[in-house]
Amino acid sequence: MNENLAKNSDRVANRVDCLIAGGGYVGLSVAVAIKSAAPHLSITIVDVAPCSAIENETRASAIAAAASRMLNEFGIWNDMLKDAQPINKMIITDSKTSDVVRPVFLTFGHDANEEIVHEQGEPFAHMLPNKTMIKALRAKAEELGVEMLHEDSVESFSKGVATTCVSLGSGKVFEARVLIAADGVRSKLRTAAGIKTVHWPYDQMGIVITVAHERPHNGVAEEHFLPAGPFAILPLKGNKSSLVWTEASKDAKRILAMDDLMFELELEQRFGHKLGNISVVGGRKAFPLGLTLARGFVKERFALVGDAAHGIHPISGQGLNLGFKDAAALAETIVEADRLGLDIGSLTVLERYERWRRFDTVQMGIVTDVLNRLFSNDNPVLRLARDVGLGMVEKMPGLKGRFVNQAAGRSGGVMEKMTGEPPRLLVGEAI
Repeated sequence: MNENLAKNSDRVANRVDCLIAGGGYVGLSVAVAIKSAAPHLSITIVDVAPCSAIENETRASAIAAAASRMLNEFGIWNDMLKDAQPINKMIITDSKTSDVVRPVFLTFGHDANEEIVHEQGEPFAHMLPNKTMIKALRAKAEELGVEMLHEDSVESFSKGVATTCVSLGSGKVFEARVLIAADGVRSKLRTAAGIKTVHWPYDQMGIVITVAHERPHNGVAEEHFLPAGPFAILPLKGNKSSLVWTEASKDAKRILAMDDLMFELELEQRFGHKLGNISVVGGRKAFPLGLTLARGFVKERFALVGDAAHGIHPISGQGLNLGFKDAAALAETIVEADRLGLDIGSLTVLERYERWRRFDTVQMGIVTDVLNRLFSNDNPVLRLARDVGLGMVEKMPGLKGRFVNQAAGRSGGVMEKMTGEPPRLLVGEAI
Protein backbone atom coordinates (compact mmCIF):
# COMPACT_ATOMS: atom_id res chain seq x y z
CA MET A 1 0.00 0.00 0.00
CA ASN A 2 2.91 2.43 0.63
CA GLU A 3 5.01 1.87 -2.54
CA ASN A 4 3.46 4.75 -4.50
CA LEU A 5 3.60 6.97 -1.45
CA ALA A 6 7.33 6.42 -1.19
CA LYS A 7 7.79 7.35 -4.84
CA ASN A 8 5.87 10.57 -4.26
CA SER A 9 7.35 11.44 -0.88
CA ASP A 10 9.13 14.46 -2.33
CA ARG A 11 5.91 15.93 -3.72
CA VAL A 12 3.98 18.60 -1.85
CA ALA A 13 0.71 17.11 -0.67
CA ASN A 14 -2.62 18.85 -1.26
CA ARG A 15 -4.49 19.19 2.02
CA VAL A 16 -8.25 18.55 2.13
CA ASP A 17 -10.77 17.74 4.81
CA CYS A 18 -12.50 14.96 2.86
CA LEU A 19 -11.27 12.99 -0.14
CA ILE A 20 -13.98 10.90 -1.80
CA ALA A 21 -13.07 8.02 -4.12
CA GLY A 22 -15.98 7.57 -6.53
CA GLY A 23 -17.95 10.14 -8.50
CA GLY A 24 -21.28 8.31 -8.68
CA TYR A 25 -24.49 9.41 -6.99
CA VAL A 26 -23.31 8.33 -3.50
CA GLY A 27 -19.94 10.09 -3.61
CA LEU A 28 -21.51 13.22 -5.07
CA SER A 29 -24.33 13.18 -2.49
CA VAL A 30 -21.86 12.95 0.41
CA ALA A 31 -19.91 15.89 -0.99
CA VAL A 32 -23.00 18.04 -1.62
CA ALA A 33 -24.52 17.25 1.78
CA ILE A 34 -21.32 18.13 3.66
CA LYS A 35 -20.53 21.23 1.61
CA SER A 36 -24.11 22.55 1.86
CA ALA A 37 -24.00 22.45 5.66
CA ALA A 38 -20.30 23.23 6.20
CA PRO A 39 -18.98 25.35 3.29
CA HIS A 40 -15.60 25.81 4.99
CA LEU A 41 -14.75 22.10 4.74
CA SER A 42 -12.68 21.31 1.63
CA ILE A 43 -13.70 18.29 -0.45
CA THR A 44 -12.13 16.57 -3.45
CA ILE A 45 -13.79 13.80 -5.48
CA VAL A 46 -11.60 11.39 -7.45
CA ASP A 47 -13.48 9.61 -10.24
CA VAL A 48 -11.96 6.97 -12.55
CA ALA A 49 -14.49 7.66 -15.32
CA PRO A 50 -14.05 10.52 -17.79
CA CYS A 51 -16.40 13.46 -17.40
CA SER A 52 -18.10 12.56 -20.69
CA ALA A 53 -18.92 8.97 -19.63
CA ILE A 54 -22.29 10.04 -18.26
CA GLU A 55 -23.48 10.83 -21.79
CA ASN A 56 -23.51 7.10 -22.56
CA GLU A 57 -25.51 6.19 -19.46
CA THR A 58 -28.90 4.71 -20.40
CA ARG A 59 -30.03 3.24 -17.07
CA ALA A 60 -32.70 4.65 -14.78
CA SER A 61 -33.29 4.27 -11.04
CA ALA A 62 -36.22 4.30 -8.64
CA ILE A 63 -35.90 7.29 -6.31
CA ALA A 64 -37.84 6.70 -3.07
CA ALA A 65 -39.84 9.55 -1.54
CA ALA A 66 -37.32 10.06 1.27
CA ALA A 67 -34.46 10.29 -1.21
CA SER A 68 -36.33 12.85 -3.33
CA ARG A 69 -36.72 14.97 -0.20
CA MET A 70 -32.97 14.90 0.28
CA LEU A 71 -32.47 15.97 -3.34
CA ASN A 72 -35.00 18.73 -2.71
CA GLU A 73 -32.93 19.85 0.30
CA PHE A 74 -30.01 20.16 -2.12
CA GLY A 75 -32.15 22.45 -4.30
CA ILE A 76 -31.98 20.21 -7.39
CA TRP A 77 -35.10 18.03 -7.27
CA ASN A 78 -37.44 20.48 -9.00
CA ASP A 79 -35.08 20.68 -11.98
CA MET A 80 -35.01 16.87 -12.15
CA LEU A 81 -38.79 16.50 -12.16
CA LYS A 82 -39.07 17.24 -15.88
CA ASP A 83 -37.37 13.88 -16.51
CA ALA A 84 -38.93 12.01 -13.56
CA GLN A 85 -41.86 9.63 -13.90
CA PRO A 86 -43.99 9.17 -10.76
CA ILE A 87 -44.82 5.58 -9.88
CA ASN A 88 -48.57 5.86 -9.31
CA LYS A 89 -49.29 2.20 -8.81
CA MET A 90 -47.35 -1.00 -8.15
CA ILE A 91 -48.67 -4.41 -9.18
CA ILE A 92 -47.15 -7.67 -7.92
CA THR A 93 -47.88 -11.02 -9.59
CA ASP A 94 -46.63 -14.57 -9.13
CA SER A 95 -46.77 -16.99 -12.06
CA LYS A 96 -44.87 -19.18 -14.47
CA THR A 97 -43.27 -17.70 -17.56
CA SER A 98 -45.65 -19.60 -19.84
CA ASP A 99 -48.83 -18.57 -17.98
CA VAL A 100 -51.20 -16.55 -20.18
CA VAL A 101 -52.95 -15.05 -17.15
CA ARG A 102 -50.88 -13.66 -14.28
CA PRO A 103 -52.98 -13.27 -11.14
CA VAL A 104 -52.38 -10.08 -9.15
CA PHE A 105 -51.75 -10.75 -5.47
CA LEU A 106 -50.76 -7.30 -4.22
CA THR A 107 -51.15 -3.70 -5.36
CA PHE A 108 -50.00 -0.34 -4.04
CA GLY A 109 -51.84 2.43 -5.80
CA HIS A 110 -52.88 6.02 -6.06
CA ASP A 111 -56.22 5.24 -4.60
CA ALA A 112 -58.64 6.97 -2.25
CA ASN A 113 -58.31 3.99 0.07
CA GLU A 114 -54.52 3.99 -0.01
CA GLU A 115 -53.49 7.30 1.51
CA ILE A 116 -50.49 5.51 3.01
CA VAL A 117 -48.90 5.42 -0.43
CA HIS A 118 -49.12 9.13 -1.09
CA GLU A 119 -48.12 10.62 2.22
CA GLN A 120 -48.19 14.42 1.98
CA GLY A 121 -49.47 14.02 -1.59
CA GLU A 122 -46.23 12.53 -2.95
CA PRO A 123 -45.77 9.22 -4.80
CA PHE A 124 -43.72 6.67 -2.88
CA ALA A 125 -41.15 6.73 -5.71
CA HIS A 126 -40.16 8.24 -9.06
CA MET A 127 -38.22 6.70 -11.93
CA LEU A 128 -35.37 8.95 -12.99
CA PRO A 129 -32.65 8.55 -15.67
CA ASN A 130 -29.26 8.13 -14.01
CA LYS A 131 -27.84 10.69 -16.44
CA THR A 132 -30.21 13.39 -15.13
CA MET A 133 -29.39 12.59 -11.50
CA ILE A 134 -25.60 12.52 -11.91
CA LYS A 135 -25.52 15.71 -13.99
CA ALA A 136 -27.60 17.60 -11.42
CA LEU A 137 -25.51 16.38 -8.47
CA ARG A 138 -22.29 17.12 -10.32
CA ALA A 139 -23.42 20.67 -11.18
CA LYS A 140 -24.41 21.30 -7.56
CA ALA A 141 -21.10 19.96 -6.25
CA GLU A 142 -19.15 22.24 -8.59
CA GLU A 143 -21.35 25.20 -7.62
CA LEU A 144 -20.50 24.57 -3.94
CA GLY A 145 -16.77 24.44 -4.68
CA VAL A 146 -16.13 20.70 -4.62
CA GLU A 147 -13.00 19.80 -6.61
CA MET A 148 -13.61 17.08 -9.22
CA LEU A 149 -10.72 14.99 -10.57
CA HIS A 150 -11.84 12.78 -13.47
CA GLU A 151 -9.91 9.91 -15.05
CA ASP A 152 -7.90 9.44 -11.87
CA SER A 153 -7.95 6.93 -9.03
CA VAL A 154 -6.75 6.34 -5.49
CA GLU A 155 -3.81 3.94 -5.82
CA SER A 156 -2.69 3.72 -2.20
CA PHE A 157 -3.10 5.38 1.18
CA SER A 158 -1.43 5.38 4.56
CA LYS A 159 -2.88 6.61 7.86
CA GLY A 160 -0.94 9.20 9.77
CA VAL A 161 -1.63 10.79 13.15
CA ALA A 162 -3.94 13.58 11.98
CA THR A 163 -4.45 12.77 8.29
CA THR A 164 -4.38 9.99 5.74
CA CYS A 165 -1.78 10.35 2.99
CA VAL A 166 -3.38 9.38 -0.33
CA SER A 167 -1.53 8.71 -3.60
CA LEU A 168 -3.41 8.99 -6.91
CA GLY A 169 -2.69 7.24 -10.18
CA SER A 170 -1.81 10.61 -11.74
CA GLY A 171 1.00 11.06 -9.19
CA LYS A 172 -0.86 13.66 -7.11
CA VAL A 173 -0.66 13.28 -3.35
CA PHE A 174 -3.30 14.39 -0.85
CA GLU A 175 -3.43 14.62 2.91
CA ALA A 176 -7.04 14.12 3.96
CA ARG A 177 -8.62 14.16 7.38
CA VAL A 178 -10.95 11.40 6.18
CA LEU A 179 -10.90 9.17 3.09
CA ILE A 180 -14.38 8.09 1.93
CA ALA A 181 -14.67 5.02 -0.32
CA ALA A 182 -17.63 5.19 -2.70
CA ASP A 183 -15.97 2.96 -5.31
CA GLY A 184 -18.62 0.29 -5.73
CA VAL A 185 -19.36 -3.26 -4.66
CA ARG A 186 -15.93 -4.50 -5.74
CA SER A 187 -14.25 -1.72 -3.77
CA LYS A 188 -10.46 -1.84 -4.03
CA LEU A 189 -10.15 0.63 -1.16
CA ARG A 190 -12.22 -1.62 1.12
CA THR A 191 -9.77 -4.43 0.41
CA ALA A 192 -6.75 -2.15 0.90
CA ALA A 193 -8.16 -1.02 4.25
CA GLY A 194 -8.37 -4.65 5.36
CA ILE A 195 -12.16 -4.67 5.78
CA LYS A 196 -13.56 -8.14 5.13
CA THR A 197 -16.97 -8.91 3.69
CA VAL A 198 -19.72 -11.49 3.93
CA HIS A 199 -20.46 -12.53 0.35
CA TRP A 200 -22.36 -15.17 -1.52
CA PRO A 201 -23.35 -15.24 -5.19
CA TYR A 202 -26.87 -16.09 -6.35
CA ASP A 203 -25.91 -17.68 -9.68
CA GLN A 204 -28.24 -15.11 -11.23
CA MET A 205 -27.73 -12.14 -13.53
CA GLY A 206 -29.75 -8.97 -13.80
CA ILE A 207 -30.45 -7.90 -17.39
CA VAL A 208 -31.15 -4.17 -17.61
CA ILE A 209 -32.76 -2.70 -20.72
CA THR A 210 -35.10 0.09 -21.78
CA VAL A 211 -38.08 -0.63 -24.01
CA ALA A 212 -40.50 1.54 -25.98
CA HIS A 213 -44.14 0.44 -26.21
CA GLU A 214 -47.25 1.48 -28.12
CA ARG A 215 -49.60 2.22 -25.24
CA PRO A 216 -49.09 4.46 -22.17
CA HIS A 217 -48.15 2.81 -18.88
CA ASN A 218 -50.04 5.43 -16.80
CA GLY A 219 -47.30 5.37 -14.19
CA VAL A 220 -47.93 1.72 -13.30
CA ALA A 221 -44.96 -0.40 -12.25
CA GLU A 222 -45.16 -4.19 -12.31
CA GLU A 223 -43.08 -6.85 -10.63
CA HIS A 224 -43.69 -10.34 -11.96
CA PHE A 225 -42.25 -13.08 -9.78
CA LEU A 226 -41.22 -15.79 -12.23
CA PRO A 227 -39.41 -19.08 -11.44
CA ALA A 228 -36.01 -17.67 -12.50
CA GLY A 229 -36.45 -14.47 -10.46
CA PRO A 230 -38.30 -11.14 -10.53
CA PHE A 231 -39.08 -9.39 -13.81
CA ALA A 232 -39.66 -5.69 -13.02
CA ILE A 233 -41.29 -3.21 -15.42
CA LEU A 234 -40.65 0.35 -14.24
CA PRO A 235 -42.32 3.32 -16.01
CA LEU A 236 -40.27 6.09 -17.61
CA LYS A 237 -41.33 9.37 -19.19
CA GLY A 238 -43.33 8.86 -22.37
CA ASN A 239 -44.17 5.39 -23.66
CA LYS A 240 -41.02 3.82 -22.29
CA SER A 241 -40.16 1.50 -19.42
CA SER A 242 -36.99 0.33 -17.71
CA LEU A 243 -36.72 -3.41 -17.16
CA VAL A 244 -34.76 -5.32 -14.54
CA TRP A 245 -34.91 -8.94 -15.67
CA THR A 246 -33.47 -11.67 -13.42
CA GLU A 247 -32.37 -14.98 -14.90
CA ALA A 248 -30.12 -17.87 -13.89
CA SER A 249 -26.58 -17.01 -15.02
CA LYS A 250 -26.36 -19.67 -17.73
CA ASP A 251 -29.75 -18.68 -19.18
CA ALA A 252 -28.92 -14.97 -19.00
CA LYS A 253 -25.74 -15.51 -21.01
CA ARG A 254 -27.67 -17.52 -23.58
CA ILE A 255 -30.35 -14.82 -23.88
CA LEU A 256 -27.79 -12.01 -24.13
CA ALA A 257 -26.05 -13.83 -27.01
CA MET A 258 -29.27 -13.99 -29.06
CA ASP A 259 -29.84 -11.87 -32.14
CA ASP A 260 -32.36 -9.00 -31.87
CA LEU A 261 -35.34 -11.00 -33.12
CA MET A 262 -34.86 -13.94 -30.74
CA PHE A 263 -34.06 -11.61 -27.84
CA GLU A 264 -37.32 -9.69 -28.35
CA LEU A 265 -39.30 -12.94 -28.55
CA GLU A 266 -37.88 -13.99 -25.16
CA LEU A 267 -38.67 -10.53 -23.84
CA GLU A 268 -42.28 -10.56 -25.10
CA GLN A 269 -42.91 -13.89 -23.36
CA ARG A 270 -42.22 -12.17 -20.04
CA PHE A 271 -43.39 -8.64 -20.80
CA GLY A 272 -46.73 -9.60 -22.37
CA HIS A 273 -48.83 -7.58 -24.84
CA LYS A 274 -50.70 -5.28 -22.46
CA LEU A 275 -48.80 -2.22 -23.73
CA GLY A 276 -48.82 -3.24 -27.39
CA ASN A 277 -45.75 -3.84 -29.50
CA ILE A 278 -42.43 -3.33 -27.75
CA SER A 279 -38.90 -2.62 -28.98
CA VAL A 280 -35.58 -2.44 -27.20
CA VAL A 281 -34.12 1.08 -26.96
CA GLY A 282 -30.34 1.19 -26.58
CA GLY A 283 -28.15 -1.74 -25.67
CA ARG A 284 -28.41 -4.67 -23.30
CA LYS A 285 -26.54 -4.60 -20.00
CA ALA A 286 -26.20 -7.37 -17.44
CA PHE A 287 -24.48 -7.82 -14.10
CA PRO A 288 -24.03 -10.76 -11.70
CA LEU A 289 -26.23 -10.75 -8.60
CA GLY A 290 -25.13 -11.54 -5.09
CA LEU A 291 -25.14 -10.33 -1.50
CA THR A 292 -22.11 -8.45 -0.20
CA LEU A 293 -22.02 -6.93 3.30
CA ALA A 294 -18.92 -5.30 4.74
CA ARG A 295 -18.07 -6.58 8.21
CA GLY A 296 -17.24 -3.03 9.22
CA PHE A 297 -18.03 0.35 7.66
CA VAL A 298 -15.19 2.41 9.12
CA LYS A 299 -11.61 2.50 10.28
CA GLU A 300 -9.56 5.40 11.58
CA ARG A 301 -9.87 8.19 8.93
CA PHE A 302 -11.67 5.84 6.54
CA ALA A 303 -15.37 5.20 5.77
CA LEU A 304 -17.32 3.06 3.30
CA VAL A 305 -20.55 4.28 1.70
CA GLY A 306 -23.02 2.89 -0.83
CA ASP A 307 -22.25 -0.34 -2.66
CA ALA A 308 -18.74 -0.38 -1.18
CA ALA A 309 -20.44 -1.10 2.16
CA HIS A 310 -23.31 -3.26 0.91
CA GLY A 311 -24.45 -4.83 -2.34
CA ILE A 312 -27.93 -6.35 -2.30
CA HIS A 313 -30.32 -8.06 -4.73
CA PRO A 314 -32.44 -5.59 -6.77
CA ILE A 315 -35.64 -7.46 -5.85
CA SER A 316 -36.74 -4.61 -3.55
CA GLY A 317 -35.34 -1.74 -5.61
CA GLN A 318 -33.63 -0.34 -2.50
CA GLY A 319 -29.92 -0.42 -3.39
CA LEU A 320 -29.78 3.18 -4.57
CA ASN A 321 -31.84 4.45 -1.65
CA LEU A 322 -29.62 2.66 0.87
CA GLY A 323 -26.73 4.56 -0.71
CA PHE A 324 -28.54 7.86 -0.29
CA LYS A 325 -29.17 7.03 3.37
CA ASP A 326 -25.46 6.32 3.85
CA ALA A 327 -24.60 9.65 2.24
CA ALA A 328 -26.99 11.57 4.47
CA ALA A 329 -25.86 9.79 7.65
CA LEU A 330 -22.13 10.16 6.99
CA ALA A 331 -22.53 13.81 6.01
CA GLU A 332 -24.48 14.61 9.14
CA THR A 333 -21.97 12.73 11.30
CA ILE A 334 -19.06 14.71 9.83
CA VAL A 335 -20.84 18.07 9.91
CA GLU A 336 -22.01 17.71 13.51
CA ALA A 337 -18.58 16.54 14.64
CA ASP A 338 -17.05 19.61 12.97
CA ARG A 339 -19.57 21.90 14.69
CA LEU A 340 -18.66 20.37 18.03
CA GLY A 341 -14.94 20.85 17.40
CA LEU A 342 -14.25 17.13 17.12
CA ASP A 343 -11.83 15.41 14.75
CA ILE A 344 -14.02 14.44 11.79
CA GLY A 345 -11.77 11.50 10.86
CA SER A 346 -11.37 9.98 14.31
CA LEU A 347 -12.60 6.44 14.83
CA THR A 348 -14.86 7.60 17.66
CA VAL A 349 -16.72 9.97 15.33
CA LEU A 350 -16.90 7.60 12.35
CA GLU A 351 -18.16 4.73 14.51
CA ARG A 352 -21.28 6.79 15.13
CA TYR A 353 -21.98 6.65 11.41
CA GLU A 354 -21.38 2.89 11.41
CA ARG A 355 -23.78 2.30 14.31
CA TRP A 356 -26.36 4.49 12.63
CA ARG A 357 -26.32 2.59 9.32
CA ARG A 358 -25.18 -0.94 10.11
CA PHE A 359 -28.47 -2.42 11.34
CA ASP A 360 -30.55 -0.97 8.50
CA THR A 361 -28.22 -2.29 5.80
CA VAL A 362 -27.82 -5.74 7.33
CA GLN A 363 -31.59 -5.96 7.80
CA MET A 364 -32.23 -4.99 4.17
CA GLY A 365 -29.59 -7.47 2.99
CA ILE A 366 -31.29 -10.29 4.91
CA VAL A 367 -34.76 -9.28 3.68
CA THR A 368 -33.70 -9.21 0.03
CA ASP A 369 -31.87 -12.51 0.41
CA VAL A 370 -34.94 -14.21 1.91
CA LEU A 371 -37.26 -12.72 -0.72
CA ASN A 372 -35.01 -13.84 -3.55
CA ARG A 373 -34.78 -17.39 -2.21
CA LEU A 374 -38.53 -17.49 -1.56
CA PHE A 375 -39.65 -16.15 -4.94
CA SER A 376 -36.94 -17.31 -7.36
CA ASN A 377 -38.12 -20.92 -7.63
CA ASP A 378 -41.00 -23.04 -8.87
CA ASN A 379 -41.56 -25.09 -5.70
CA PRO A 380 -45.37 -25.57 -5.39
CA VAL A 381 -45.29 -25.50 -1.57
CA LEU A 382 -43.31 -22.24 -1.48
CA ARG A 383 -45.51 -20.80 -4.23
CA LEU A 384 -48.63 -21.46 -2.15
CA ALA A 385 -47.03 -20.00 0.99
CA ARG A 386 -45.86 -16.80 -0.70
CA ASP A 387 -49.15 -16.28 -2.54
CA VAL A 388 -51.09 -16.66 0.71
CA GLY A 389 -48.68 -14.23 2.33
CA LEU A 390 -49.08 -11.64 -0.43
CA GLY A 391 -52.85 -12.02 -0.22
CA MET A 392 -52.77 -11.38 3.53
CA VAL A 393 -50.71 -8.21 3.05
CA GLU A 394 -53.23 -7.04 0.44
CA LYS A 395 -56.08 -7.38 2.94
CA MET A 396 -54.31 -5.80 5.94
CA PRO A 397 -53.98 -2.00 5.51
CA GLY A 398 -51.67 -1.58 8.50
CA LEU A 399 -49.19 -4.18 7.31
CA LYS A 400 -49.50 -2.92 3.76
CA GLY A 401 -48.71 0.58 4.98
CA ARG A 402 -45.49 -0.65 6.59
CA PHE A 403 -44.42 -2.23 3.31
CA VAL A 404 -45.10 1.01 1.45
CA ASN A 405 -43.28 3.12 4.00
CA GLN A 406 -40.28 0.82 3.66
CA ALA A 407 -40.40 1.20 -0.13
CA ALA A 408 -40.65 4.97 0.25
CA GLY A 409 -37.63 5.05 2.56
CA ARG A 410 -39.66 6.41 5.45
CA SER A 411 -38.76 3.68 7.92
CA GLY A 412 -35.57 2.58 9.61
CA GLY A 413 -34.48 5.88 11.19
CA VAL A 414 -34.57 8.14 8.15
CA MET A 415 -31.91 10.81 8.30
CA GLU A 416 -32.14 14.58 8.70
CA LYS A 417 -31.17 15.28 5.11
CA MET A 418 -34.06 13.13 3.94
CA THR A 419 -36.79 14.34 6.26
CA GLY A 420 -35.92 17.82 7.44
CA GLU A 421 -35.78 16.58 11.04
CA PRO A 422 -33.28 18.23 13.41
CA PRO A 423 -29.84 16.63 13.79
CA ARG A 424 -29.71 13.71 16.21
CA LEU A 425 -25.96 13.63 16.71
CA LEU A 426 -25.31 15.10 20.15
CA VAL A 427 -22.33 14.93 22.46
CA GLY A 428 -22.15 11.45 23.94
CA GLU A 429 -25.17 10.18 21.97
CA ALA A 430 -24.92 6.77 20.35
CA ILE A 431 -26.67 6.74 17.01
